[in-house]
Amino acid sequence: MRLLIESQIRESIRTKELLLEKKHINSISKAAEAIAETLKRGGKLIVFGNGGSAADAQHFAAELVGRFKKERKGLPAISLTTNASTITAVANDYSYDVSFSRQLEAFATPKDIVVGISTSGQAKNVIAAVTWAKKHGIRTIALTGKDGGKLAKITDISLIVPSMHTPAIQESHITIIHAICAIIDEKF
Repeated sequence: MRLLIESQIRESIRTKELLLEKKHINSISKAAEAIAETLKRGGKLIVFGNGGSAADAQHFAAELVGRFKKERKGLPAISLTTNASTITAVANDYSYDVSFSRQLEAFATPKDIVVGISTSGQAKNVIAAVTWAKKHGIRTIALTGKDGGKLAKITDISLIVPSMHTPAIQESHITIIHAICAIIDEKF
């Protein structure tokens, strides 16, 4: 058991050390600046993903609506993964592939910014939502891993965790989200 535990921790550390490369730091900074600019101009952050990425989306929105480390006003952030009735109705009536894009149609404006989270970068509903956002003049950010997949190729800013190990990617996504929240805290 000890070896398994150590292996998981070492993989997480290795992956996060790779994030310290200048190109990753620059991408994270660029994403944080874009989100902060959007919020300052009266837009909102809209974030979504599936499974563990859905939980990350909810976490991200909660850090901005509530607070991260500093007392500041609540910031407009919505996770599209929190309304089970909407998600299942859209999936049933249309297709799971449009579960997020249909919500963007209802809530998003060109003043907003969307963040699609997918460890593989291949989630069809996340790609469909980002495609919809781009078509409607909304800035887009991808939070992915592996090679970034199709998602990273279509977004304005791509944050690609350099790993093939899904748990390490997910752990790094939370680290990236926290770094972005810390920057946003400083700007508000």
